Amino acid sequence: MSLAVASPVRIGKLSIGALGVLALALGTLQSVVEPALPQLQRELGVSPSEGALIGNTLLITGAVITPVAGKLGDRFGGKRVLVWLMAVVSAGGLLASLAPDLPVLLLGQILQGVMVGALPLSFILVRKNLPARESQVAIGVVMALFTGGGMVGTLIAGPLSEKLSWHWMFALPTIAIIATTLVLMRLMPHDPPIASDRIDWPGVALLSGTLLVFMIGLVRVMGDGLPPLAVVALILLVAALATAWVTVERRAASPMVDLRMLAKPAMWHSSVLTLIVTTSFGMVAFLLPQMFAIPADGYGFGLSTTDIGLLLLPGAIAGAVSDSVGGVVARRFGLRAVLVGGAVVTTATAIALASLHTAEWQLVVAKALAAIAAGVASTALLTRAAAAVDTGDTGIATSLLVVTRVIGVALGSQVGGAILDSGADSRTGLPTESAFVTGFVTAGLVAALALLIVPITKIRSTQIRNTQIRNTQNGVQA
Repeated sequence: MSLAVASPVRIGKLSIGALGVLALALGTLQSVVEPALPQLQRELGVSPSEGALIGNTLLITGAVITPVAGKLGDRFGGKRVLVWLMAVVSAGGLLASLAPDLPVLLLGQILQGVMVGALPLSFILVRKNLPARESQVAIGVVMALFTGGGMVGTLIAGPLSEKLSWHWMFALPTIAIIATTLVLMRLMPHDPPIASDRIDWPGVALLSGTLLVFMIGLVRVMGDGLPPLAVVALILLVAALATAWVTVERRAASPMVDLRMLAKPAMWHSSVLTLIVTTSFGMVAFLLPQMFAIPADGYGFGLSTTDIGLLLLPGAIAGAVSDSVGGVVARRFGLRAVLVGGAVVTTATAIALASLHTAEWQLVVAKALAAIAAGVASTALLTRAAAAVDTGDTGIATSLLVVTRVIGVALGSQVGGAILDSGADSRTGLPTESAFVTGFVTAGLVAALALLIVPITKIRSTQIRNTQIRNTQNGVQA
């Protein structure tokens, strides 16, 4: 017997605007570290690989919490879980703004990392309250504003850290997050849970443990380094946790992640390609500010945090625009064309940087091109995955893609930091020019891997539309 299911309640522009402003504030808080990283390294007395840890600590938490947040949002309602997460993010931002040293700053970054889980929760709210076509546009807007927060963070990091202190670049975005969350609580309607199934807590614990050990192991291996035996032990531990998680999910009556969903080509193809795209971009995004800060008496430019922020701004703008149009461009030209084009642009840009890095404009253009390619490709893959699953799995599906994106950026920056550390001058302790060249070439080779994988994915733009139609039909039949 078929039962009619109520159509999505249309939320007003103010509610979408509140989600967007919150995403903007979160993006700002996440991005203030990038232009200020050389300054933080100097003031805290840490190496490039330790500096990468400042940003990646946030990503570690994000990778762990995001799939959990998406699943809880699917089960308990996106608005409720979003408010919980924003309370933790606010606590982390306030702690970082008061941090007297590196350990306290890292603790603040750990709590702030919960912000990554806000994205799939926003997607849940959008898909529950808007028709399919409008929800795709809204997802792009939220992603664009989150990325656009990078523009704000890039701009304010320098003036705040140089004229006041670096503590203020954490304090102001946190205040905006607190205020916007209060507004969102009032404007956004409560979304009822899609299902009342019991949460698969063993699956939650095992997946979180797997991601946590993987991310911490990644940071340690790429940072200070570990003995070979310890590396092997980490690999075995990650493999054991992942195997246990798969076993639990197969037997669970209501698994955290439906492995059949994960096995869909749209999901695992998107995950692999997202990892490649974001790893390459993460390397470029880490290396450029480091080169800007290298003293000008050598091959660097000796720029201040404010100057670095201004030069990174075009790339932040390009990233915001590309994130907003990724889904639209994929529908217009086909996902395969978008991915191939992005891989070619990123590969050519990174390889060109190996020899063309003597002028500021060269690095500015390179950052913008890399941001455009990565933004369009990763957002197109995200919208494809969201369209390929049932509405009730939107949170967990998009969470897994966001986690993959986070892991890719973290992996790229840690690899970049390790390359710079290994190529440091023994007299000055600064990275040599050849170390940067190695980093740029490596980033280009990573991006080129996408050209080998895309041909086997059998991607068609019509698949997205057909899946949307099928999901809509399934939604009105019980």
